[in-house]
Amino acid sequence: MDRDRHEHDHKPMTIQTINPATGRQLASYPFHDNTQVDQILEHAQRACRTWSSMQVEDRVGVLERLSAAFRDQIDDLASLVTTEMGKPVREARAEVEKCARTFQWYADHAPELLREEIVDRDDVAAASVAFRPLGVVLAIMPWNFPLWQVTRAAAPVIASGNAVVLKHAENVTGTALALAHLFEDSGTPDGLFGALLVRVEEIERIIGDDRIAAVTLTGSTRAGRAVASIAGHYLKKTVLELGGSDPFIVLEDADVRAAASVAAKSRFQNAGQSCIAAKRMIVVDAVAPEFIDHFLAATERLVVGDPMQESTDIGPMARMDLRDEVARQVRASVEAGGRIITGGKPLDQPGSWYLPTLIDNVAPGMPVLEEEVFGPVAPLVRVTDAEEAITEANRTRYGLGAAIWTRDLGYGRGLASRLAAGSVTVNGMTASDPRMPFGGIKESGYGRELASYGLKEFVNAQAITVLDPSAERS
Repeated sequence: MDRDRHEHDHKPMTIQTINPATGRQLASYPFHDNTQVDQILEHAQRACRTWSSMQVEDRVGVLERLSAAFRDQIDDLASLVTTEMGKPVREARAEVEKCARTFQWYADHAPELLREEIVDRDDVAAASVAFRPLGVVLAIMPWNFPLWQVTRAAAPVIASGNAVVLKHAENVTGTALALAHLFEDSGTPDGLFGALLVRVEEIERIIGDDRIAAVTLTGSTRAGRAVASIAGHYLKKTVLELGGSDPFIVLEDADVRAAASVAAKSRFQNAGQSCIAAKRMIVVDAVAPEFIDHFLAATERLVVGDPMQESTDIGPMARMDLRDEVARQVRASVEAGGRIITGGKPLDQPGSWYLPTLIDNVAPGMPVLEEEVFGPVAPLVRVTDAEEAITEANRTRYGLGAAIWTRDLGYGRGLASRLAAGSVTVNGMTASDPRMPFGGIKESGYGRELASYGLKEFVNAQAITVLDPSAERS
C-alpha cells in the first residue's frame, strides 16, 4: 500500500510541452481530474443528443464554418504545430489547409452519402436502410500530424452526427486545446468536441464509460492492440490506423529521376515521421545506381534548419527519445552490414535533430528493414525484377500504403492488385485524401477513415421494414 502511494506521488502533475528545435519548455498544463473528465463526457453526450437530432442538411452550415475557421486561423495554427512538434511551418500551413478542405468536402457530400437507402422489395410495403449516429466517439490521436489526423478521424464522425472527445499526444497539448476552441467558436453544440488531458493509464476507464460509444485510434501497433483489447471487452466498435513500412518500388522502365525526387519527398516530409511515408526503397538492380544518384541529389538540396523559416525543408524530430530510437536502428543496421551513403547521425546542437539518411546494402534482419523507422531514414533494397520487388514489398507485417513506378500504366495497375496494402499509388507518393478511403490491413490496423467509408464507420446501419397489416400473409 505504501509502495502504491509512493508511485502515485511521483506521477507528474502536469503536462510539459517542449520545443523540439531548442529543447526548451513551452508550456505546462494540469491534467484533468475525475470531475473534469466526467464533465467533458457529460457535455459531449448532451451535445450529441442535440447534434444527432438535426437533419444532416442542417449540420452542413457548421461543417462549412469549421472549414472557414481553419483557413482564418491558418497562421496561428501552423505556428503552434511547428513550435510544439517541429514540423516546418510551410508543411504545417499545408496541413491546416488540408483540414479545411476535408470539412468542406463533408459539407458538400455528407447529405447525399447519408441519405436513407431504399431497398427494392416486392414482398413488403417499404424497406430502407438509415444511417444513425452511434454517439460519443473517443479519438486517441498521435503528434506527427496533430491537426490533420484529428480532422481525418473527426470530420466524418461529426458529419455523421456523432460527438468526439479527443485524447491527444501530450507533446501537442496546446494544439488539442486550440482545436477544442476552434470547434466551440464555429458554433457546434457546447461539448460536441472536447479535449481530455489525461494520462495513458486512464484511457481504459474512459473507454469503459457508458457515455463512450466507440473508439478510433491512430498510433503504434502496440497501442492498437491495447485499445482493441479494452474496447473488445466492452463490445465497442473500433477503427485502428497503426504503423506502416510502406514499399516504394522502382522498376526498370520507370522515370528514375522523377521517382527519386518523389521518394525523397515522401521519405523526408515531416522529418520522416509519417505512417505512410515511403519507408523501404525497393529498386531493380538495373536502375539502382541511377536512382541513388538522383535520390542523393534531391536529399542534398533539402534545407535542414529552423522550422519557423519558410525555406526550411526538414526540422527536428518531435522528441529526443524518438531521435535516439532512430539512431539506434541506423547504428544496428550499419553494424549488420548496411552502408551509409549520406547522413546517418544526429546534429550536434540543442534539440532533437537527425540528418536525412540513405542506407545501401540493406538486407533482411536489419532494423531499418524489419521495424517501422519513424524518422528521416531511407533504406535501399536491390531486387532483380518486378516479381522479386512484389515479394519483398509484401514481406512485412504491415499493410498501410505502397507505391510503384513504371511507365506501363496497365502493368503498374496490375501489380498494385498484388500488393498487400490499404492504399497503392502508381507513379506518385501515397497520401491521404478526403475523396478516398484511408486505412490498412495486417498490423497496420483495420477500418477506414475518409470518403464515404469513413463516414459510415461509426453509424448504425438501421434496416427498416414496413409491412401492410391488411396484406395477406403466406
